[in-house]
Amino acid sequence: MDVTADSLVSRAAHQLGLRAQSLIADVEQCLRNEVPELWEDPDLARMTTDNIAEHLVVAMDGLAHGGEPGGIDPPAADIDRVRRLARHGIRVSAMLRAHRLAQGIALDRLLAELPRLTGDPELISAAARKVIAATTGYVDRTSEQGVVAFQEERDRRLRARFSLVNEAGLRIGTTLDIARTTEELADLATERFADLVTVDLLDSALHGTDAPAEEPYVLRRVARRSVADDPDPTIAPQQLHTFPDGSPPDRALATGQPSRHHTDGPSDAPETDPVHAGRPVHSTLVVPLRARGTILGVARFSRHRNPDRYDDEDLLLAQEIAARAAVAVDNACRYTHARSTALSLQRSLLPPRTPPQSAVEVACRYRPAGDRVGVGGDWYDVIPLSGARVALVVGDVVGHGIQAAATMGRLRTAVRTLADIDLPPDELLTHLDDVVIRLSAEASTDPDAEPTSAEIGATCLYAVYDPVSSRCTLARAGHVLPAVTTGDGAVDTLDLPPGPPLGLGGLPFEATEVDLPEGSLLALYTDGLIEARDHDVETGLTLLRRVLARPAASLETTCDAVLEALLPARPDDDVALLLARTHALGDRQVAGWDLEPDPAAVAGARSNVSRQLRTWGLDDLDFTAELVVSELVTNAIRYGRPPIHLRLILPQPPEEPGGAPNGNLLCEVSDAGGTTPHRRRARTYDEGGRGLLLVAQLAEHWGTRHARHGKTVWAELNETAGAGAFAAVSV
Repeated sequence: MDVTADSLVSRAAHQLGLRAQSLIADVEQCLRNEVPELWEDPDLARMTTDNIAEHLVVAMDGLAHGGEPGGIDPPAADIDRVRRLARHGIRVSAMLRAHRLAQGIALDRLLAELPRLTGDPELISAAARKVIAATTGYVDRTSEQGVVAFQEERDRRLRARFSLVNEAGLRIGTTLDIARTTEELADLATERFADLVTVDLLDSALHGTDAPAEEPYVLRRVARRSVADDPDPTIAPQQLHTFPDGSPPDRALATGQPSRHHTDGPSDAPETDPVHAGRPVHSTLVVPLRARGTILGVARFSRHRNPDRYDDEDLLLAQEIAARAAVAVDNACRYTHARSTALSLQRSLLPPRTPPQSAVEVACRYRPAGDRVGVGGDWYDVIPLSGARVALVVGDVVGHGIQAAATMGRLRTAVRTLADIDLPPDELLTHLDDVVIRLSAEASTDPDAEPTSAEIGATCLYAVYDPVSSRCTLARAGHVLPAVTTGDGAVDTLDLPPGPPLGLGGLPFEATEVDLPEGSLLALYTDGLIEARDHDVETGLTLLRRVLARPAASLETTCDAVLEALLPARPDDDVALLLARTHALGDRQVAGWDLEPDPAAVAGARSNVSRQLRTWGLDDLDFTAELVVSELVTNAIRYGRPPIHLRLILPQPPEEPGGAPNGNLLCEVSDAGGTTPHRRRARTYDEGGRGLLLVAQLAEHWGTRHARHGKTVWAELNETAGAGAFAAVSV
């Protein structure tokens, strides 16, 4: 039987195939030394071992059966294994190098086998050429197919990563809520990238501290997502915690550098990784959240179901996603801090509590707008006035943000100042209109002001209720109409002259006077209460009337019911609501006398006051009240014009018949003159000028208010008001 080169190659391959395990071991040892990246991952190492064995067996078998150089096909699983290499981040050059190294070892063994089978040099040479051609062709064909599959897998991963980064830009940061932003990061990552995601933010970053955090880093768990949906046994949501010193998250916070970590197999996580305790996590990425040069926290991406380990490209992808999320978190933090500052400013400028007064029972609410709109300039106020009256104010500054809140504070201060001089509602709004015009002029000339801040405008409703006459005087500047509920439960909207919004200038304001019997409910509010996207103003007014008509245990309950019925969870505009239930002062609390413009009437006035105080049980105020009334009546007779009227008001009656009163005593002397009395320092030999000085020393408060015809000088007395003056006299 003639021996040919083909048969010699077949015999050599058959003989070598009998020692395949030795050949496989030699190739594996070579690849472990020369291409170590194929053996770093246990799963990848097992796959490489299987691949070596299958390639050598297929090649030897093909040569043993006389296969042509181009007729030996690689193993069926070879393409899938190449794709796994690509998914693990192995370089294509490593795969090609492994092929060439394995070819070299197998070729050396085959060439060494030929001389053992024949001594014919020509036959050995021919067989050697066939072996070299066959192994080279097999490796070239396998390498070409592998490179194509490798590149396809890399392209697919690249497209997937671009898609993930693009999706991250669309899905992360849809709101300005910090918790929601971090949850969006965790949701996206668990859907496409990880089996478990945790996000921890530095507590100092959440509280608006710009200074770098100091060790130990105190963090708050703000988000956690897992494909297993199992609770974290160690750290609860929103819990404050610290990472152990030297742990990967602690190093990431200290250095700002991301890191990749692997474990060899399922086991309990080490003590430095309490989040993953008890889970078979085999690969973790730790990425700091950094924005504008400041580290905000740390995100961790882990795999326990997905068998593929994270590679360097995965780490770059995690950094890209985390960078986008960090910017969104930083924006949310900055907005939250700015909003918190504006809210704090807004609430500090609103009255913390309503002052004590006897004219009305009040309940107030302020509700800021939703997160996207920002703080506005709505406000309310309750201002006690002389004569037991009370001023009720609701206003709305145009715009939102800190500028609107600051403008609101300035206008509220202006209203209180104007109210202190007892201006009628229409005159007060006229002066307030001038204030807004001046503020607008100042803002327009400020080079550092934003363009929108120069456009200052506001609406306001100002009402003064007098419990003695049970009448209320109202004026509005472009504000929504108030609602009134009478004792029979009927709810009406008061028809007031409109009046222009504040800041226009040149147009008059008009006041209206209405009767409000005792027990009437007056509702003042801003337009945000009745205007909304899902209904018009009329629908809002109908809802408001319906709620106000319902009986309620208290005004506080009514306030809550109004807000619940008319406002969504996140209103489009901020809302101020002021409810006032009127009280009336009856004959038991008010006494008055008409006086003749004669100095002899002063004695009679003192007698009337003394007698009335005994009736009210205010004997301790007798001497003080007589002195004050004597001075006020004397001034009215001497410097005023008739008619002259003296009135005493007891705002708080005794709780029980015959009991002691619970409040101050108001003394008022009215005349038709328009001259305002002024306190002055009398010289040693002056006969006059000491009366009002004495009144100021004896009274808790005193002042003058003007009416359409004439004026009223009033003084507020209590048991301690004149103690200092009497002590000074006794000394």
